[in-house]
Amino acid sequence: MKIGYSERFLKQQGKAPENVREALKERLRIFARDKFNIILNNHQLTGKMKGLRSINVNGDWRALFEELSNGDVIFKAIGTHSQLYGK
Repeated sequence: MKIGYSERFLKQQGKAPENVREALKERLRIFARDKFNIILNNHQLTGKMKGLRSINVNGDWRALFEELSNGDVIFKAIGTHSQLYGK
């Protein structure tokens, strides 16, 4: 599995607080070894986000990604629950 990052994701990551960026590094290490590790809470999204999946970064922060047909992954966005889902 190859892991890629969209330009949007990289911009949002750069603007995230340092503690979130550090937590993200650790979560991505876990994800690379076992994308369904319980700590990640990897789950499929519905509604307007259908086709994307989400993992927990820390507290209220989530990272959204798309799984490609070849098994590769592209992270598309990172933010708080309200930033990503508008709630």
